[in-house]
Amino acid sequence: THAKDLRPGGVWHYTMHGPDGVDYINKTKYYEVDKYSRLVYDHGGNDERAPLFRVEVLFTETKGKTKMIMTMTLETAEAARETKKFIKKAGGNSTWDRLAEYLEQESTGTDKFFINRTFDAPIETVFDLWTNPEHLSKWLPPTGFTMEFISADIKAGGSTFYRMTNSESVTMYGKIHYLKIERPDQIVYTQEFSDKEGNLSRHPMAPTWPATMLTTVTLCEEDSSQTRVTIAWQVYGTATPEEMAVFHQAKNGMTQGWTGSFDKLEQYILAFNK
Repeated sequence: THAKDLRPGGVWHYTMHGPDGVDYINKTKYYEVDKYSRLVYDHGGNDERAPLFRVEVLFTETKGKTKMIMTMTLETAEAARETKKFIKKAGGNSTWDRLAEYLEQESTGTDKFFINRTFDAPIETVFDLWTNPEHLSKWLPPTGFTMEFISADIKAGGSTFYRMTNSESVTMYGKIHYLKIERPDQIVYTQEFSDKEGNLSRHPMAPTWPATMLTTVTLCEEDSSQTRVTIAWQVYGTATPEEMAVFHQAKNGMTQGWTGSFDKLEQYILAFNK
């Protein structure tokens, strides 16, 4: 950020540094600034380039939580469709995942990983796809892996024992212990690696990975036919500073892994709906 004047007519002048080394100079102009409730501004332009779109952001607070609705308006419907595709391909929604992590760290001091996506299916359907082992094994494993449940009892207090393999002869075993399942909007479980006999072990390719992870799955109905899934992932129990550092540094890999699973869930829902 070179300068930021957060008021109507003010400009936020900043440079984004791309992973390919390219610098993107931006000058965002604010048109409306209603404190704690509304922002309207142009995005993607600078002194030599017209803005790409107009943005309106609405903020409302309910029971100590903030709902943010962002609307991006483009010149044509086709431009809007192409931008939507670009945002998805570029992982643009991860901006809000990083915001969630930042807010969690600032407010509680807890290092968490977040990822979310909206799926075109009712909340009851999505809940079933998370709690029925027959469905879960079809989409949960990372890209390139298949999953088989050796035993499965998906309920509060229950557990599963599974095997994952890929085409390169990598085989991993693990256990999931369900702490809370509240239909249709929350699933909380711990997850650990194990050997093929079910004895607890460490990540076969990362021995300093934390022994136990806590996963919180939150489902939110966006409308009658769309469900937002938010994953919160954190270290569970005691962990060494080295293990915590490994967890923090692996967040990009976690994003890739969960994105692969979410892509498969998206395709599975398309087939499921047919």
